Amino acid sequence: MRRNRSVKVIATLGPASSSPEMIEKLFLAGADVFRINMSHTSHKLLEELHGAIRQVEQKLNRPIGILADLQGPKLRLGTFQGGEVRITAGQTFTFDTDPAPGDATRVHLRHPEIFSAVKPGDNLLVNDGRLRVEITDVKPDRISTRVIFGGVMSDKKGLNLPDTILPIPALTEKDRADLDFAANIGVDWIALSFVQRPEDVAEARKLIAGRAGVMAKIEKPSALNVLQEILEISDGIMVARGDLGVELPLETVPARQKQITRAARRAGRPVVVATQMLESMIVEPVPTRAEVSDVATAVYEGADAIMLSAESATGKWPDKAVATMDAIARSVENDAFYRGIITAQRSEPEPTSADAISAAARQVAETLKLSAIVCYTASGSTGIRMSRERPDVPIIALSPITATSRRLALVWGLHCVLTDDAHDLDDMVSRACDIAQAEGFAAPGERIIVTAGVPLGTPGATNMLRVAYLNRD
Repeated sequence: MRRNRSVKVIATLGPASSSPEMIEKLFLAGADVFRINMSHTSHKLLEELHGAIRQVEQKLNRPIGILADLQGPKLRLGTFQGGEVRITAGQTFTFDTDPAPGDATRVHLRHPEIFSAVKPGDNLLVNDGRLRVEITDVKPDRISTRVIFGGVMSDKKGLNLPDTILPIPALTEKDRADLDFAANIGVDWIALSFVQRPEDVAEARKLIAGRAGVMAKIEKPSALNVLQEILEISDGIMVARGDLGVELPLETVPARQKQITRAARRAGRPVVVATQMLESMIVEPVPTRAEVSDVATAVYEGADAIMLSAESATGKWPDKAVATMDAIARSVENDAFYRGIITAQRSEPEPTSADAISAAARQVAETLKLSAIVCYTASGSTGIRMSRERPDVPIIALSPITATSRRLALVWGLHCVLTDDAHDLDDMVSRACDIAQAEGFAAPGERIIVTAGVPLGTPGATNMLRVAYLNRD
């Protein structure tokens, strides 16, 4: 099954889309990877969803990626007398260590780490940024604030601290248990929430121990300050615009999205743009024009994947939302301006043989108007480096390792095929030609270009390219 687009589509599974029948519908509609939100998923349900996806994969004979998204730390208020209170701009409000129910002047804050980390002038946001207070004074047992934006404050609402680096790890005990279980059953990507610094990603990498790719979610302003360091230690990046849009001024989020996307492309790390892309399709059968434009922007930027959240998890039209995302992506990639924009953003190759070969393969394929680039990749690195070039030619990634082909299902432009290792160079070229024809990328008499590492089967040693003709039988 060949997708007529290069950008990939991620669909989140949930109550509206957890049946094997709907999972198959979503894949046929265009989903390349399925996201499972561990905030709402037990280990038993994760195992069931994993099994259902693998059944669809086996039935349709196409590798499918699975991304487990960890919940991360959740900062929440205590409770109030009567369940809620209203605060007004200009008044004072106190957060303290007293567990008694709060009122219109104070509430319990059950996170001692916050008291030692904040300082006067820092902002504290409540309920996804709907309420904002500025800290005026900090004591060991209380934080005094002035209300900037008032409103209703209710039991256990979430907190955001955009100006503060909190001394808490990105992984809670729940996350550690979820991570280990997900990696053990064979998910392909683990998305890490609440990343503030590279050490958060390093901790997750150590626990995953190569069993899955590590995707750092950029949703904290502090992470933007060390973005390059986070990129270096991550396998992929997600632009998590929901929390990022809460903690940053809304008008700055589009520029930050471009900054993160381009930095990830330069580093050769797959980048996912997520959150509220087709939000209205939770209840409506068609998106707004603004949402279509938003999805298109991510595609024009060269993102590896675009993601649906509640639209496919709890919405009324999960398969229609995926089909809409697929249609928008295909339309953008067929636009006359698309190729020029993608090419203008291309980075110079790194001084490695793998990057040099990938750049050369792209140039040869485009100059000779070849039908496809076929790359052999065991670890996945060759496929990712080839994708980094964003060629105007289809890329077929051949791998003998099932886990690699599933992980690469998220990467821009890669059509992944599971195949046995080649015996020698002649077998490698012959196998590449046969698969290119069988998968519908080339016809007899056309040419493809093949890249691989010699000796065969050596991970990360891409050092050979060869132009091959498909025989006319």
